[in-house]
Amino acid sequence: MQYVSTRGGVPAATYTEIILQGLAKDGGLFVPVQYPQVSKETLKSWRGLNYAQLATAVTALFAKDMNRSTIAHLCESTYTSETYDHGREGTDFSKIVPLVWLDKEVGILELSNGPTLAFKDMAMQYLGALFECVLSKRQEKLNILGATSGDTGSAAEYAMRGREGIKVFMLSPKGRMSDFQRAQMYSLLDGNIFNIAVEGSFDDAQDIVKAVSADLEFKTKYSIGTVNSINWARIAAQVVYYFSGWLQAAENEDEEVAFSVPSGNFGDVLAGWIAKQMGLPIRQLIVATNENDVLYEFFKTGRYKVRDSAHTYVTSSPSMDISKASNFERYVYDICGKDPERVCELWNELKTKGEFLLDGPEWERVKASGVCSARSTHEERIERIRKSWYEHQFLVDPHTADGLNAAYKMKIDGVKTICLETALPAKFGKTIVEAVGFEPPVPNGYEGISEKPQKVVDMPANVQLVKEFIEQNT
Repeated sequence: MQYVSTRGGVPAATYTEIILQGLAKDGGLFVPVQYPQVSKETLKSWRGLNYAQLATAVTALFAKDMNRSTIAHLCESTYTSETYDHGREGTDFSKIVPLVWLDKEVGILELSNGPTLAFKDMAMQYLGALFECVLSKRQEKLNILGATSGDTGSAAEYAMRGREGIKVFMLSPKGRMSDFQRAQMYSLLDGNIFNIAVEGSFDDAQDIVKAVSADLEFKTKYSIGTVNSINWARIAAQVVYYFSGWLQAAENEDEEVAFSVPSGNFGDVLAGWIAKQMGLPIRQLIVATNENDVLYEFFKTGRYKVRDSAHTYVTSSPSMDISKASNFERYVYDICGKDPERVCELWNELKTKGEFLLDGPEWERVKASGVCSARSTHEERIERIRKSWYEHQFLVDPHTADGLNAAYKMKIDGVKTICLETALPAKFGKTIVEAVGFEPPVPNGYEGISEKPQKVVDMPANVQLVKEFIEQNT
C-alpha cells in the first residue's frame, strides 16, 4: 500500500512513513494510490467481530508495512469498554459505538463514549498509541502542532498526555468554543501539553499550522507532526466506524444505508467517502452544515468559495464554524480522476481568487458521487434537540442536531439513515438549556470541570510567534 500527495510533488511512501508527517512536503495531503477493496464475502465474515477486531481488519488494509500482530495489539489496547465508557446511562459500552434507532429508519451512531465525550476520541486514542509505538522503535521524538475548533484539541491532548517522546502544541480560536470545551483543554496541566488561544477564527489557527508545516527547515528541525484530520492515520481510523454502523444496520450484504455527517473540516465525512470507495454499500453521504455553509453551497452549485474569519460566523454548533475544509482536497482529488496537476490548478485558483468552480464532467461526477448536503440554522438546531428529547427521550448536542436535521431533509424513503454523533450534550450546556430547559447530565468525573485551574497562552494569529513559542518549549 503506497501513498502519494494530492499535489504530486513527493515520492510514494508507506503508512508508517507518512503518519508522523501530516501535511506532505509539497503542501498536499497523503492519499493511497488506490483504495483497498472489501468484498461482500468479507463484509459477511466481519459480522461476528468486536470493534477492536474490526478496527484491526480495516487498519491492516491501509498499513501493509506493519505487522498485523502489532496492529491488533494497538487496537485491542485502544478500543476497550474501560476507555469508551463515558456515555449515557444504560449504554452498552461493550459495542464501543452502539447504534440507537430513533425510529425505524433513522438512527444515531454513538461515537462520544471516549474520555473527551466527542467522536474525535475514536481515532485519536488509536493515534496516541500508534505514535508512541512508532517513535519508540525509531528512537525519535515528535512535536505535534494542531488546530481545533472545539473537540480535536482535547481529544489529541487526552490521547497524548504523558506519552513518551511527544509534546502537543494546540491552537484554538480565542472565545469561540464552549466553556466545557475550553475547560477540557486548558485544565490539563501535564508538562507535555501546551495550549495557545489564537485571536481569530479556527481557519486562522489552521492556516498557522499549514504555514509552519510548509516551512520544511523548521518542520524538520523541530520534528513537527499533526493530529488534525490532515493526518491519514486518523482518517483511516475513522473509516472503521462506518463499517461498524453498517454492520449494525444492514440485514444483508446487499443493503445500502445512508449516513448523515455533521461537517466542518470534512474529515469525518471523508472517511465515509473512503468506506464507500472500498465497497461498503452506502447509498448516500449527507454533509450537514450550520450557517457556515461553504460545503453546502459547493454541493448545490459546484462553487467552492472560502470565507475569511470576519465572515465565519460564531454559531451554537461551534466545532463546525469552519470555512476552509482541509480534507475537501482529498475528495476533489478523487473527483478529478486523481490528477495532481488539476488539484494544483484548483488550489492555486483558491489562493488567488478565493474560490473555484467545478463544472462540466467534473460537476457531473460530483452529482453522481452520492454526496449531498443540507444546512441548519440555530432555530432549527434548538427545535431538533427539543424534538429528539420529547419524542424519543434521546438528548443530542447541537452538532448532532445539525446532522439529524440534514438526515430528515435528505431522507430517501426505504433507506436507513445513520446520523453520526459529534459529542455528548454536556459539552454545550447553554444551548441544551435553551432547547429543553434543563442542564444536560454530566458524566461521572467531569463535575466542576470549568472551575479547575487552567493553563493557556493568548497569542495573535501570527506564524512567527507560534514558531518562537515552539522553539522555547522544545
